[in-house]
Amino acid sequence: MQDTITLPELEAAINFWRQRSPSVGEELRLCAQASSLATPYALMIIERRAQMSVAEMSEKAQAALKEWFVQR
Repeated sequence: MQDTITLPELEAAINFWRQRSPSVGEELRLCAQASSLATPYALMIIERRAQMSVAEMSEKAQAALKEWFVQR
C-alpha cells in the first residue's frame, strides 16, 4: 500500500465499501469501513488538501483502505 492517498482515491475507496455494504436504516448509516474513511475525506475537503498521509488516519481507516487496495 502507498504512503499517501489522494482525494479521488479516498472517494473510490468509500464508494467501494458503499457498494459492497450499502447504507442501512432509516438514517442510511454507512458501514463501519466507509464510516472510518469519511473522517479523513471530510478533513481533506475542509483543509483543501490534495493528498493525505495514510499514517494520519485511524487504524480502522487504514485497515479499510488496505483491503480496498488489495481488492481493487
